Amino acid sequence: MIVSDTNLIVYLYVKGQRTNQAEAVLLKDPTWVAPMLWRSEFRNTLLGLVRRKDLTLDEVLEIMNDAEQWMMGREYTVVSIKVLQLAEQSGCSAYDCEFASLAMDLEVPLVTSDRQLLRAFPGVAVSPEGFVK
Repeated sequence: MIVSDTNLIVYLYVKGQRTNQAEAVLLKDPTWVAPMLWRSEFRNTLLGLVRRKDLTLDEVLEIMNDAEQWMMGREYTVVSIKVLQLAEQSGCSAYDCEFASLAMDLEVPLVTSDRQLLRAFPGVAVSPEGFVK
């Protein structure tokens, strides 16, 4: 089991330069979990793709539905006090610290490409490349 940041889920569902990387993580560990926040971040990313005319609204609605179905039962709420403490200590956003907090609570790695998270939580956060090695 891993905690996946939202971008990794995007890379899996939206074909692009990092799709192969996300698929390699999936092959190594197919059980991805995330805080409930992933849905909002995912929707926002998809909307950006619609606005840039990279995808149509119909395409992103299908992607959203598929991703929500896949993640069903693997979404967690997090403890606000821990998230805020981690954010204050690390300098990362509260959004990012939801993922770090969940990984710490579940005692599993957080797979992320976010450089700030990788620096702030070296014992928890690992890059996709580092994870598949």
